[in-house]
Amino acid sequence: MTSQPGGEAAPALDGGPDDPGNPPVLRVGDRAPVFELDGIDGSTGERRHFTSGEFAGAPLIVAFYPADNTPVCTEQLLSYTANIGLLDRDGIQLVAISPQDPESHQLFAKAHGGFAFPMLSDVDKSVGRAFGILGLLDLYRRSTFVIDADGVVVGAHRSIGPGSGFRPLQELVAEA
Repeated sequence: MTSQPGGEAAPALDGGPDDPGNPPVLRVGDRAPVFELDGIDGSTGERRHFTSGEFAGAPLIVAFYPADNTPVCTEQLLSYTANIGLLDRDGIQLVAISPQDPESHQLFAKAHGGFAFPMLSDVDKSVGRAFGILGLLDLYRRSTFVIDADGVVVGAHRSIGPGSGFRPLQELVAEA
């Protein structure tokens, strides 16, 4: 907070926790935000439009990652692909979201033999903002949300800093 004339405290407009431009933090028990984003089928590279509504009725893991073709993000998505069978047995769905465009996702997926889930593009960061995962300088923080079949958040995990590790799929499935 900063001081205004007359000694009143003015809200800090610095992107910090008391910045009024920040949305409320999404917590366990909250209804997950709805979204519509362009993206690709991670296994075929086919580009299309996705909506959160098409995942309704089944548990959903939403994995936000900072950038295509970076070491930790690549390790995370390859790990999730290798363990995708954990989702199949319980009917759990997974989407990965980052601020890169669909063309970047296509190149990233192709370079790694594809990923077993949709990769969505949040170029304007509106979905990241709605989920409360934007950090300093409006950058994506590695975050995962587990959403139940009714659209309620049952697990929320936000990494603190860049290069931080990710939640293994086994841990996320246990929350679904």
